[in-house]
Amino acid sequence: MNFPIHIPFVDYLGFELLRFEGGQAEIAITPREELLNSWSVLHGGVTMTLLDVVMAHAARSPHAGVAPDTRGVVTVEMKTSFMRPGLGRLQARGKLLHKTVSLAFCEASIFDADEVLVAHATGTFKYLKALPAGGRQINKLNASD
Repeated sequence: MNFPIHIPFVDYLGFELLRFEGGQAEIAITPREELLNSWSVLHGGVTMTLLDVVMAHAARSPHAGVAPDTRGVVTVEMKTSFMRPGLGRLQARGKLLHKTVSLAFCEASIFDADEVLVAHATGTFKYLKALPAGGRQINKLNASD
């Protein structure tokens, strides 16, 4: 399954979109050597990125015949707990818990090939209109934005 939006960093990491519907998303990764830490396990930053991306996709996923949300989402806050090292192929499962007009509240877990919990996160995401990229000046947002 193709990602609905091209994200170069996600491509570089080698994430694979497995599910994207009904307020849920699933993304897998098979770690490569350059994504490991000095202990030869998946780097915590990659683990957190996987959790972040799967929650953002859950927040934007289509519901019951409704197209995916065309707005983008940005992470407002995220809390991550690491239970064990990320070894081998990993699968993240994200879920939209609650949605308002401007915010999405999500959770996600990563499991190894034996379905053992590796990490868990909760996050809050803000919906934004799609913004043009490439050389665009980013200005300070008003307090009301």
